[in-house]
Amino acid sequence: MSTPILYLQNVTIYQEKNPVLTNVNLEVNRGEFIYLIGKTGSGKSSFLKTLYADLPLTDGVGNIVEYDLKALKENDIPYLRRKLGVVFQDFKLLPDRNVKENLLFVLKATGWTVKEEMDVKIDEVLDKVGMKNYQTKMPHQLSGGEQQRIAIARALLNDPELILADEPTGNLDPQTSVEVMEVLRKINENGKTILMATHDYALLLKYPSKTLKFDEGKVFEVVQRTL
Repeated sequence: MSTPILYLQNVTIYQEKNPVLTNVNLEVNRGEFIYLIGKTGSGKSSFLKTLYADLPLTDGVGNIVEYDLKALKENDIPYLRRKLGVVFQDFKLLPDRNVKENLLFVLKATGWTVKEEMDVKIDEVLDKVGMKNYQTKMPHQLSGGEQQRIAIARALLNDPELILADEPTGNLDPQTSVEVMEVLRKINENGKTILMATHDYALLLKYPSKTLKFDEGKVFEVVQRTL
């Protein structure tokens, strides 16, 4: 049995010293696709921030991609984040650089140096999201859905073991949301583990998968009724 990619035991998560989630117990295995649902302010973003070490873990046991979140040192964080792909709601593309330059920026920042290797990697991730012919486009020339595909490609650059997606369809219309979801599902089918926070319940019905609900400081699995 392989070790879980994420393991939390008796974890309490704080936002500015106030507990937002208490006694969280969770095991995520490799290859799972898990939705995180709950009202705004229910702790989904704080939960994800704890996983990529934007918030420290002080209470409980937490292991993610073989890193101990409690014992994590400042200089471990870049290495942890290389094993995680993070996709945000607002894309966070650099507006003054084209698509290829946005991706090069990330590769160089994470230690890549050989131009040919970087070019091959960029082609590979853009191909996975159907955006290979958009390398010279500037972010403002792209639709919201196209920008989000680039953001997903960027998250794939260092071949992460786990993808954390915080409302990746939050700013998109329903049709574009479905297209982005298809991209994420395909990535999951190719073996990547994905945790996705969402408010879009239509997606949950269209693409049923394991679902964790955040409510009143707790996290628990909900079973979707089949319609």
